[in-house]
Amino acid sequence: MLKNNRNLSPVIFGFQSVDVSAQELEFFHQTRPWGVILFARNIDTMAQLRALTDKLRAASGNPHLPILIDQEGGRVARLRPPLVRSYPAAGVYRQLYEITPEKACRAAFLGGYLLAADLHDAGVTINCAPCLDLGLPNMSEIIADRAFGADVESITALARAFIDGQQKAGVLSLAKHLPGHGRAIVDSHVELPVVDTSTDILRATDFAVFKAFNDLPLGMTGHLLFTDIDADNVSTFSPAVMQQIIRQEIGFSGLLMSDDVSMQALDGDFASRARKSLEAGCDLVLHCNGDMSEMQSVAEALPSSLSDETAQRMVHVETLLAAQPAVLDASARAQAQQDWGELVGDIFPDARNAV
Repeated sequence: MLKNNRNLSPVIFGFQSVDVSAQELEFFHQTRPWGVILFARNIDTMAQLRALTDKLRAASGNPHLPILIDQEGGRVARLRPPLVRSYPAAGVYRQLYEITPEKACRAAFLGGYLLAADLHDAGVTINCAPCLDLGLPNMSEIIADRAFGADVESITALARAFIDGQQKAGVLSLAKHLPGHGRAIVDSHVELPVVDTSTDILRATDFAVFKAFNDLPLGMTGHLLFTDIDADNVSTFSPAVMQQIIRQEIGFSGLLMSDDVSMQALDGDFASRARKSLEAGCDLVLHCNGDMSEMQSVAEALPSSLSDETAQRMVHVETLLAAQPAVLDASARAQAQQDWGELVGDIFPDARNAV
């Protein structure tokens, strides 16, 4: 039976090193975050990583503690060779789609499966992927080759295949960056992107992609200012974007987390960033860098109890996590590696390399 999540806090925290310290464990014990996110700084070997995820779950008392990572492939990869094989950015599947859409979708499925199988080995259960943003020309490089395409059709086909592959390997996918980051001309890690595109155009393009994935159990916001929707508030702090666009128009009903609240697109102290995110409509606050003083400030802003809607969404995700396979089929995995290498090896030679 899943544990009662009413005692959990609507937050996901990172931590600073390859092991979680006594101070961090005590902080997590006091704050009871819904989940934990990992980065390259937390990884040394696959054995160490599996021991770490086991330790985190044991310390939480929750065998299904959500443990997340950003493992898209390409430049967004926390696990890298020689620990795992190299995986391409989504743009590689996009190139293949322009030649043979059917083969590209098969390759995206197999790539998602193999990538997620590595995460499954490590005890990671949620991948903050795929990136569903449009890959448009003359925009910030923050998205670029992370996008599966520049149009609704190609992104929908390739991303759905990738998601299905991850699901086969027992890892949940996450839709990001709602309601769309593809029109940012600056990097939201360092400053606030301002999008002046009309809502009608956004509705037919950026929003349409996310509407096709409104069935996913998890999503992440992007930190942008959509002037035609709410010229006063960054999207993560905007009830208009959160409620009217993401929840109502796009129809996303899953568990919705903020993007990292330590990003410089946001202003204010960390407590106010967390508070504004939740008040606007996020279910969860994401804080990544493991800075204890920042995490303590975030924790100060967290409510003492969860809303019924957030609690129900958490239960849904944890139910899905509990149903994932404990062991993957080794022969199927080997065959997938061979087939994937044949499909993408000409444009991504690393696909033919063994770990």
